[in-house]
Amino acid sequence: MRRAEWARKALCAWALCVAMGASLAHDFKAGELRIDHPYATPTAPGLRTGAVYFRTLKNPGAQADRLLSATTPVAARVEIHQMRMDGDVMRMRAVPALALPARSELQLRHGTPSGHHLMLFDLKAPLQDGERFPITLRFEHAGECEVMVWVQTPRRPAPGHVHH
Repeated sequence: MRRAEWARKALCAWALCVAMGASLAHDFKAGELRIDHPYATPTAPGLRTGAVYFRTLKNPGAQADRLLSATTPVAARVEIHQMRMDGDVMRMRAVPALALPARSELQLRHGTPSGHHLMLFDLKAPLQDGERFPITLRFEHAGECEVMVWVQTPRRPAPGHVHH
């Protein structure tokens, strides 16, 4: 194989690898904020609510920020929610915003102690394992950012997790 032809093929292979890596990325940026691995759990047929979680929301910057709202074409309404245990009873409530202090990292995984997640209301169709859908997050300082949510079955159920 001639040197120029080999170099061209190697460059094409490298470009393909970069493009594939970008298409499989699970992290996003909004200003200084890092949105790591947005995901939703599959919903049962007929269920009209779902939830979106994040491996982490990171704010490495010097300025605090807040998640104010979210919208998605797969649901009529999205609310920021917090779950907490009150004795043996799980209580869930909408919160007006989610604080992201400067130089902090917040986990929003299903079953985590903070219990924060995005609640999807009036789903247009059940969320099915392997699907992806966009959600637009609106932050106080970082502005709007569209991220792709992956629908996936968790590897193992979180302790005390209640499916919405």
